[in-house]
Amino acid sequence: MNDAEQLTEMKFSDFHFAAEVKQRSHVDLNMCYHCWCCAGGCPFVEAMDYTPNGVIRLVQLGMKKKALECSAIWICVGCHTCSTACPMAIDMSAVMDALRQIAIEEGIPCAEPDILDFHKEVLHSVEDYGRTHKLEIMLRYKIRKRDWFSDMDVGLKMLAKRKLDLMPSKVKHIEDIRNLFNRDNRGYQE
Repeated sequence: MNDAEQLTEMKFSDFHFAAEVKQRSHVDLNMCYHCWCCAGGCPFVEAMDYTPNGVIRLVQLGMKKKALECSAIWICVGCHTCSTACPMAIDMSAVMDALRQIAIEEGIPCAEPDILDFHKEVLHSVEDYGRTHKLEIMLRYKIRKRDWFSDMDVGLKMLAKRKLDLMPSKVKHIEDIRNLFNRDNRGYQE
């Protein structure tokens, strides 16, 4: 984007957007001084169109459309690696969650459509076991997409490094977790 395009976009900035994101995420985005520690720690930064601090900058500048249409908000898996690396302990996962919620509410098309299917599989795993079972999530997702072998090498590497448990483990009080998924306990209608 050249300087003229950036100036034009700035004219249409939504300066209330940062306040909305702060209210939803409970994160003071002004704490970010753009040191890039978040990007240095993020395991998915190479797949993102904006680094985590770049997403914060879009929000700070009121560039709502760009922030809600970017793929970074959908690629973030909420692992908190960026928050751990951040000297200001900014909860980037909460910011990304808030942006995804706003994008869905405003009908913004998901920049990474397959990600929603993946998120559904993650939630299904949490509902079943109280935590994620990565191997099952990956298998269910692959079955849903009918994409069996495209990244099998990654799965085999994860198995070799013992990053994938063959059998799921459950939390002790799984009924408490399942109650979180009960529609009557959510406090809203679907």
